[in-house]
Amino acid sequence: MGDFDDDLDHLASELNLVAPQRTAEAPGSPRSIESWLRRLRELQGSDLLLVAGAPPVVRVSGRLVPTSELVLGPDDIKAAVIPLVPARLQEAYGRGTAVDLAFTIRGLGRFRMNFHREHGRPAAAVRALPLRIPKIADLHFTHDIGVLSTLQRGLVLIGGPTGSGKTTTLAALIGDINTRDPRHIVTVEDPIEYEHAHVRSLIEQIEIGVDAPDFPTALRSALRQAPDVIVVGEMRDPETMRIALAAAETGHLVFATVHATDMAAAVSRIADAFPTERQNAVRQELAMALSAVLTQSLIPTTSGALMPAAELLLVSYGARQHIRKNALQHLHQEITITRKAGSFTFEESLAKLVEQGVVDRDEARVRAPHPEEFDSIRT
Repeated sequence: MGDFDDDLDHLASELNLVAPQRTAEAPGSPRSIESWLRRLRELQGSDLLLVAGAPPVVRVSGRLVPTSELVLGPDDIKAAVIPLVPARLQEAYGRGTAVDLAFTIRGLGRFRMNFHREHGRPAAAVRALPLRIPKIADLHFTHDIGVLSTLQRGLVLIGGPTGSGKTTTLAALIGDINTRDPRHIVTVEDPIEYEHAHVRSLIEQIEIGVDAPDFPTALRSALRQAPDVIVVGEMRDPETMRIALAAAETGHLVFATVHATDMAAAVSRIADAFPTERQNAVRQELAMALSAVLTQSLIPTTSGALMPAAELLLVSYGARQHIRKNALQHLHQEITITRKAGSFTFEESLAKLVEQGVVDRDEARVRAPHPEEFDSIRT
């Protein structure tokens, strides 16, 4: 435990410089969220789950592990969580809305929380964020995705289902730029999950609800701040998408996450968000603005851990033509055409995981969007 405590002490001194600290009950209390989060860190778990009628539970490599024999009541959860929730979100929660937030606890690091209700009672899911900005190599992708951080302009979409690690991938890419290039980076997030220090880049992080009322307002303001790189935490609405496309078309490098399970779905999600009469024009804009699409998913390994499998398309002339014509079913073949530039398929990523001995071949085949293509790859 000595190394863990040393890391936390070092982290605490860093966090004191960048974020206000919040605590719930005294750390020694068995009902203190600090004690549960410390246990989460010690077990190297991913999530802390607080549900009335059950003990605090930590997810470790996909397994649920109780942190104690204490059975939580609704008041226990409310007392532990409410001190961490900003007043504006407490009001929203009081109106019956589930709320998302990120917070820092001294010596334990940064966490993301969804505070909600079940059976009319308070409940919470808390995700542990890495103690430091992850490096791309730390994410264990089967292929190199670092090329995305070297792009100079255009829109980069990062897609995947909820919980697939999109935000972490995005943080690692921004961290890579930050350690290498003197660029002005503006992020727009809800909430801010990873806090970036200024290294070689100057980074401004705008939080929705704190620094701006919504994504479109924040993005319009960001464009007046002379940014080189713009990060959109999530593309949720047509106006946000319109501004992001315009920014990419005018020479900015724009990173954005979308909820999509594959490359074609990530691209179609943009145009489909607009009224029918606008969709063709949006496809023309998207074809010009798009530079790359990365979609990822977490795959269970033979040891019970999770590893990312992904596909990457670096957009070329052929892909732009398919987007203009809404022939997105042909984008997959463009990956093989642009492989030398760094593109790779989901099947190739799965095959690498099998080759590394971390994923069972049958499991990988089930996950493959094109099983016949997966079968053709020798491992």
